[in-house]
Amino acid sequence: MFTTTLKSKFNNIIINLYQNNTTHLKKFSTQNLYREKWEAIIGLEIHAQINSKKKLFSTSSTSFNEPVNTNVSVIDAAFPGTIPRLNPKCIDLTVATSLALSGNVQLVSSFDRKHYFYPDLPAGYQITQHYAPISLGGKVTVSPLDGLEYEKDIRIKQIQIEQDTGKSIHDVRPGMALIDLNRAGTGLMEIVTEPDMRTSKEAGLAVRKLQALFRAIGSSDGNMEEGSLRCDVNVSVHEPGTPFGTRCEIKNLNSVKFLMAAVDVEIERQIAELNKGGTVIQETRGYNVATNQTFRLRTKETYTDYRYMPESDLPPLILTKDYLTRIYNSLPELPDDRKRRLMSQYHISLNDVMSLMRENGGVEYFEEVAKDRNSRHVVNWITHELYGLLNIKNIKFDHNPVTTQQLGSIIDSIETDEITAKIGKKVLAQMISGEKRLTPDIIQEKGWKQLTNMDELETICKNIISKNSEQVYQYKQGNKNIYQWLVGQVMRETKSKASPKLVNDILTKYLD
Repeated sequence: MFTTTLKSKFNNIIINLYQNNTTHLKKFSTQNLYREKWEAIIGLEIHAQINSKKKLFSTSSTSFNEPVNTNVSVIDAAFPGTIPRLNPKCIDLTVATSLALSGNVQLVSSFDRKHYFYPDLPAGYQITQHYAPISLGGKVTVSPLDGLEYEKDIRIKQIQIEQDTGKSIHDVRPGMALIDLNRAGTGLMEIVTEPDMRTSKEAGLAVRKLQALFRAIGSSDGNMEEGSLRCDVNVSVHEPGTPFGTRCEIKNLNSVKFLMAAVDVEIERQIAELNKGGTVIQETRGYNVATNQTFRLRTKETYTDYRYMPESDLPPLILTKDYLTRIYNSLPELPDDRKRRLMSQYHISLNDVMSLMRENGGVEYFEEVAKDRNSRHVVNWITHELYGLLNIKNIKFDHNPVTTQQLGSIIDSIETDEITAKIGKKVLAQMISGEKRLTPDIIQEKGWKQLTNMDELETICKNIISKNSEQVYQYKQGNKNIYQWLVGQVMRETKSKASPKLVNDILTKYLD
């Protein structure tokens, strides 16, 4: 544990690193969007799918992207007479998440029925925890370690367990809503924050921080694109010193970037409405990515609209102090501790660490490749070359086909001058396309091994110099940029196989 003084010094170092080395999350920020007379009040409601192979109250699978309506049991479809049975794995992971967030886990909690009628909710009610949630209090702290210029605690009001609904599909048959119940009954953690955020950047970083924590614990994969992490954000504006304004809820934001953009435009919309003498109506809104606008969905429901009542088919959930101690002692390395360790142990930047942690399994992949290798070279190959090619191929890192042994073999072959970095990129592209062999076998078959024969390289370099006498003259007159052009000519002649070090030595010898 850091002392207060050491933590303060460490945070100052991180601030400098952040200011010098990071650019993420700067594009979207409410900090300069409105005059000082206005202040935004922002709160989050985060629904994270619990990382269990079975649903909350049934043994149906939670596998993603399965054929529609195949992971559905009679319990999920709410057949009359069926009784829910609580999945203990969902309890374990929710309790671990709460303890990691310094929450006060309740020894006795209970389930309730939240009534509303929609086609993707077969029972006509959702089982949730309204009156007695599993955890109260806690906080998520965003700081320079997360990319914020200062440190801020965002209080958590409560964490509750609830079941997910099915999925309504509106764009397959015009005028019809199709229902897929594969998701119905999947376990969710709902994390409700206090309205402690004042900018879209704080809100975005809080979600990123929670994503990293879920992944570190293993309680959720936090994948917003696949819907396993969904965010609703409450936004209002007021003049400092006056009561908070009327809040609007923006639903189902599926990326941090869009969440921040939605908050910004909603703040602007509310301010414009108030400036012209209008009033803000409490309502639920959506966000249109194409137009960068929020739009009205419906009036905001109240607690009485849902007609909450105790869930009669489930007894109270009773936990023991020994159980909480066991879960707490099993917690893994948490995100802030991991960031400090990675930066200290591997001498890589905060920006690199955050890039690794942003991908599920990215840190573990990096540490495996970095064993007995230059860690800076490894992180560059992962965050620039590997991430870049996966993005071009539209492959998620979870499905990365390049093994740690394969990427390590590329780096090793470059270090031993068997191949150039440019050839290494070609080898990586082969691996992403399905090649299962290691680098030495690939370059042997392709004839990509680095050219290191001094006589052959001298002949090539002298020919390049003799064919480009005008450029050589410019170089001797002081145009040093010509040197890199000549190197490029040699590399083109050798199809990027020439040893860059030897080419530099030979060209320097004959030019100078």
